[in-house]
Amino acid sequence: MSQTKAANATPTATKRAPRTLAGTLPATDGARAALVVQYEAALRLMQDAKYDKAHGAFEKMLAAGAGELSDRVRMYANACLLQSAKGKNTFGSHEEHYDYAVSLLNDGHYEDAREQFKLILKANDRADYALYGLAVLASMTGDSHQCLEHLTEAIRQNPRNRIQARADSDFQDMADDPRFTELLYPEV
Repeated sequence: MSQTKAANATPTATKRAPRTLAGTLPATDGARAALVVQYEAALRLMQDAKYDKAHGAFEKMLAAGAGELSDRVRMYANACLLQSAKGKNTFGSHEEHYDYAVSLLNDGHYEDAREQFKLILKANDRADYALYGLAVLASMTGDSHQCLEHLTEAIRQNPRNRIQARADSDFQDMADDPRFTELLYPEV
C-alpha cells in the first residue's frame, strides 16, 4: 500500500517558449521570431485602421517568405485591400477635402492630416490654404523650420495668409521666434 516518492513527485517545470499572436514561438529560431515580430506589427497597423501601411507590411512579408504564416498573411493583406478600397474618401470640392484635413489635425491625427494636405497640394500646387495647414501642423508639432517654410510660401501665394496668421492661436508656439515675427510684420 505504500507508494514510492517518485510516483507522488510533481514533474519538474519545464521552461515554456513565449506565446505570441501567432502561437508558441520556438526559443531558438531567430528568423521565425523576427517574422512573428513583423507579423504582429502589421496586425497592429491593421487594428489602428492604417490599412495601406498594413497591406505594405504584409506584402513585404510575403515577398521575403512568410513561411507557415503565408496563408494568414495573404488573407490579412487581402482584407487590408478591401478595407482600403472601402475607406477611400471622396470629396465634392477642395474645400471639403481641406475641412477633412483640418478635422484630422484638430483630432491630433497629425500624420494623416499631413498626408491629406499633401494630397491637396499634389492636386493643386497653388493651394495656399494647404500650405497654411501644413504650417499650422508644423507649429503644433514643434517643427519651427517647416512651419516657417510652409507659411512663407502660403503668404507668397496669398498675402491675406499673413493677416490670418497674425490672429491664429495655433501659431502661439512660434510667437517668440524672431523669424516668425519678421515674416508676419515685415514693415516693422
